[in-house]
Amino acid sequence: MENNLNQSQLLIKEVNQIAKQSKIVAGIFIFILILVVLQALGINTDFLKKESQVSKTETKAASNSLNHIEEFKISPFPENEEGKMAAYGEKLIKETYKFLGPNNKIGEVYSGNNLACASCHLNAGTKAYAAPYVGLSAIFPVFSGREGKVATLEERINGCFERSMNGKKLPVESKEMVAIISYIKHLSKDVKVGERIEGQGFVKLEAPSRKADLHNGETVFKTQCVSCHQADGLGLAKKPGNLEEGYLYPPLWGNDSFNDGAGMGRMLTAAKFIKGNMPLGATADAPILTDEEAYDVSAYINSFERPTKANKENDYPDLSKKPKDSPYPPFADNKSQEQHKYGPFNF
Repeated sequence: MENNLNQSQLLIKEVNQIAKQSKIVAGIFIFILILVVLQALGINTDFLKKESQVSKTETKAASNSLNHIEEFKISPFPENEEGKMAAYGEKLIKETYKFLGPNNKIGEVYSGNNLACASCHLNAGTKAYAAPYVGLSAIFPVFSGREGKVATLEERINGCFERSMNGKKLPVESKEMVAIISYIKHLSKDVKVGERIEGQGFVKLEAPSRKADLHNGETVFKTQCVSCHQADGLGLAKKPGNLEEGYLYPPLWGNDSFNDGAGMGRMLTAAKFIKGNMPLGATADAPILTDEEAYDVSAYINSFERPTKANKENDYPDLSKKPKDSPYPPFADNKSQEQHKYGPFNF
């Protein structure tokens, strides 16, 4: 049944693509026909030829633009300095612990845990609805409520290092930051500047109008999550007892996980990520967990201790822009901290 559904979805995509190409071909044919008729009548067509060149350029740009992350295919890195930096950026995303982690033997430590950026940004930032990097350089700088200002892509990356990686900021001019930016730009080269595309961010989730059920969340965790993240939630290292090689499956709580100021520390954000991507094999089109299961298990995961982010009270200078599921004070309302952490969020 699932295979039939996936085949149907692929067929629909192919039909839409063929229809789009047919329209382009038809337009070109009509233009050529008009050109031939005008020339037969002795009318100067130079102005049309100039417009044709512009039209062809615009058509090529449109045909090269990406509309959905699921259509994305990474192209080879060019054989130049930009390509080399982008390739290094990919390594940093996939093996952050090796180059920047607390046990790295290469350089300075910037990550406070042994996770990789790809622990959350799946498939090295190319999976739809797993906070992909594809298209990010086309929309940044963008306003950040948490920062209370228009933030650059470099600032957004450093937000991850300080929160999800429980570490410290990369210098903006560092080779590592330039490499990560180069990688994101390489992934985003077919996305129109200023446009968001389908598959960015996370899937939509219909949050129940109730407080999260931690008991049900534990049940979901035990049946769907322990085979990868282990019964203690502390993940599975690639080499037991040696975190220099990072994790095969990352910890979900504990000292080596993201801190309490990270986006995944917000229950609704975590639930959206889980619904679209977990357990492995789940996709936005074919989730494995229901909205309620994702809602409860995200609360269960975030009920455990994890590192503390300093100065969280400075987040969201305008508290009216603070998300309802942000679990730490101050708040713009009179709801309890427990409700902000576990819901209900119908306020």
